[in-house]
Amino acid sequence: MIFKKNKLKKTLVTNLFLLFFIIPGFAGVNICIENNDLNIAVAVDDTTTLTPMDIQPSNKYMNMPPVMADTVVVSSLEKPKFKPDPVRSIWMGAAIPGFGQIVNHKYWKLPIVYGGYLGFAYAISWNNSNYITYKNAYRDIIDGDPTTNSHIDILPRGYTVQMIGEGTYTNILKTRQSTFRQWRDLSIILSVGYYALVLLDAYVDAQLYDFDISPDLVLNVQPTRIERERQSPPAYGMHWSIKF
Repeated sequence: MIFKKNKLKKTLVTNLFLLFFIIPGFAGVNICIENNDLNIAVAVDDTTTLTPMDIQPSNKYMNMPPVMADTVVVSSLEKPKFKPDPVRSIWMGAAIPGFGQIVNHKYWKLPIVYGGYLGFAYAISWNNSNYITYKNAYRDIIDGDPTTNSHIDILPRGYTVQMIGEGTYTNILKTRQSTFRQWRDLSIILSVGYYALVLLDAYVDAQLYDFDISPDLVLNVQPTRIERERQSPPAYGMHWSIKF
């Protein structure tokens, strides 16, 4: 009987020990595992992938004015547009013939400019040379000095003064002398006019360098009928219109 009571006490102690120490320990383990599972789930949820649609800019940045720094840098690096100075063009062209066209960057005009100058220089030189030749020949034939015979040197091959006649030949020399003198003077006058024309071209070219020549500039010419008053017959003419 005593043995059964002792056994009963041991069983009771054992059950109490299991109740207060062992079972709560297992319960704690379960709670820790559940908490760990919860932490893992939360960690997985924290790594959710965000799409571009989920990312929206803040209103603070949406209201900010655009930054134009790149535009300022690009505009500062642009090469300024060339615009010649008309006064400089005309003065440089007056000092050095043709230099006004160089100042205006119209290099294609240089062959025309210098070709004209060379043509007038040759015309002046050739006419002046012939004028001097016939002037000396005319003086030699009228001075009566037999030692001055330049008028004979310019006779055509096979001709003599006697064959042509001294009076006739004298008039020929005088006429040609006057003709070549006029041509020489005319060449000088034309060369001065050409020089002024080159200067005018340089000045006008510089003034109209940035003149806009677009397809909108249209010149229309068409026939038209002009009605008259007082029952007069109509007149016909040309109608000119400029669109720009």
